[in-house]
Amino acid sequence: MMNRVILVGRLTKDPELRYTPSGVAVATFTLAVNRTFTNQQGEREADFINCVIWRRPAENVANFLKKGSLAGVDGKLQTRSYDGQDGKRVYVTEVVAENVQFLEPRSGGNQGERSGGNYGGGQEDSSYGQGQRNQNQNNQRNQGFTRVDEDPFANNGEPIDISDDDLPF
Repeated sequence: MMNRVILVGRLTKDPELRYTPSGVAVATFTLAVNRTFTNQQGEREADFINCVIWRRPAENVANFLKKGSLAGVDGKLQTRSYDGQDGKRVYVTEVVAENVQFLEPRSGGNQGERSGGNYGGGQEDSSYGQGQRNQNQNNQRNQGFTRVDEDPFANNGEPIDISDDDLPF
């Protein structure tokens, strides 16, 4: 049997972090996942999927994700039930996340936050001159590599030199 869920979407609100009586961290959040098609009015609809994650990853989710953050969730679908306040049985279906990937840098367009995606504490120099030197050093070190936001297939109008040996088919 197989029970595997992989989702990519944006958080609809800040994650809620709680602790069980035994001290285990649990975070809950809702992920808005766009559907692949549009409705009759040409609008794209979304599904809102409840997710839960436990222990240290729960604390990381609560610390580094917020409303609007793009996240990837890998986990399993689970249904549980409990007795509601009115005495009726309530069923809840949610994704129990085993892994949550932060798909945007922490500074992803949010003003007032530290830049560079440095999630781990550490010291950050705020002087422009030092930051510019570090950027220039990074550019020199990464020559010949394609940046993530650049099109690796862009050839700037030059012919592409590929031999038949390079093709996988």
